[in-house]
Amino acid sequence: MAKMELAPFRPWDDFFPGADRFAKPDFADLTKWNNRVISNLLYYQTNYFAVAIVVFLIVGFLNPIGMFLGGAVVTLVFMGSVWAGENKAVIKNFKKKNPTLFVIGVMGTSYFLLSLCGGVMVFIFGITFPLLLILVHASLRLRNVKNRLENKIEGVGLKRSPMGVILDLLDQQEEKINKIQDFIEGKLKE
Repeated sequence: MAKMELAPFRPWDDFFPGADRFAKPDFADLTKWNNRVISNLLYYQTNYFAVAIVVFLIVGFLNPIGMFLGGAVVTLVFMGSVWAGENKAVIKNFKKKNPTLFVIGVMGTSYFLLSLCGGVMVFIFGITFPLLLILVHASLRLRNVKNRLENKIEGVGLKRSPMGVILDLLDQQEEKINKIQDFIEGKLKE
């Protein structure tokens, strides 16, 4: 396994270059849309983490206890759902086939638990809003050649990143790795 390394921070003009590099995803082809989101999550991960941290800090400054509680609840629910996915085949298959619904389920469960504690507004603005911003950007941003090359390097396992680990926990990179591995093995046999 390759050592963990943080992806470089992408310049603002690459991260948000203008309307010509954004397009509505093809809702009829969910596989293509999923690949676009995963590729952008891997390529712009440091930018996404920075955006999320800025929002977390703003909300955390306004309500530090609520933000800590919200972060702890979401982390525990996510870790519990990943554990359940590793130990229950039904959940693992659901997570692999429906990653968006899986994340919505985690967020819904977190919302329910936080509503019992009165931390709903912190949850909405501190946790859900950054995730929504990231998902919208990753869905709309068109990929470029550098993006595709970086994702191939990560997919083969030559380097690992924090977002790659998160996507592995959501079972979203396994198919890409298997396809690349099959391709390489096929070429070696020839």
